Amino acid sequence: MLEIRNLVKKYGDFTALDGVNITLDKGIYGLLGANGAGKSTLMNLITDNLKRTEGEILYNGEDILTLGSAFRKRVGYTPQLQGMYEDFSARAFLHYIGRLKGMNRKDCKVQTEEFLTIVGLEKKAHKRLGSFSGGMRQRVLLAAAMLDNPEILILDEPTAGLDVGERIRLCKYISELGQERTVILATHIVSDIEAIADTVLLLNQGKIMVSGSPAEVIEKAMAENPAIQSLEDVYLYYAEGKV
Repeated sequence: MLEIRNLVKKYGDFTALDGVNITLDKGIYGLLGANGAGKSTLMNLITDNLKRTEGEILYNGEDILTLGSAFRKRVGYTPQLQGMYEDFSARAFLHYIGRLKGMNRKDCKVQTEEFLTIVGLEKKAHKRLGSFSGGMRQRVLLAAAMLDNPEILILDEPTAGLDVGERIRLCKYISELGQERTVILATHIVSDIEAIADTVLLLNQGKIMVSGSPAEVIEKAMAENPAIQSLEDVYLYYAEGKV
């Protein structure tokens, strides 16, 4: 279980996160917010890539700063913009990432084939990454994040720039992976959250404005504004002040 308590991140006078409190167990958590809402800051704090200003992030009751590498080993992270080696095949790229994670050769080979199959790329494993579409690249990055079987999977805008078909396929794979672990899916694409998230966390100006299942979030927002009818309306209401 991951617990975030009174988390604050400031950059000088600017507050990027302002007292965030959430508890995450197994399942898919849709972190929804406009660009600049604080999504990437939150994920970088969870992955220990940023130093927090205030608050705690606890994994099974222990602060992640105390756990150090023991915690980071349990986290798989796909940042929004990640470079890839264009001349590597998908299989070679996953072998390379697995070795960087400290996996032994045998486990790395076995899991590479397993996750290439899960994301539907087993027949393209020998192809150069430079020849892959955007959706195929995102599937490779998802497989790379899954190497060494992390208990927490963090995905930053994984469907950004993909066409509708590729987005649907990628969401299907993410949905399957979320059955056995904690998945945090950060996006501004409401339909992706609506399709696969067990819990919605709507972030705006560094604060969690509303949380719950998609149906609960709509109900809570309707209590404030009866004109709200959908999750898209909730997003527009909190993120952009519209509806």
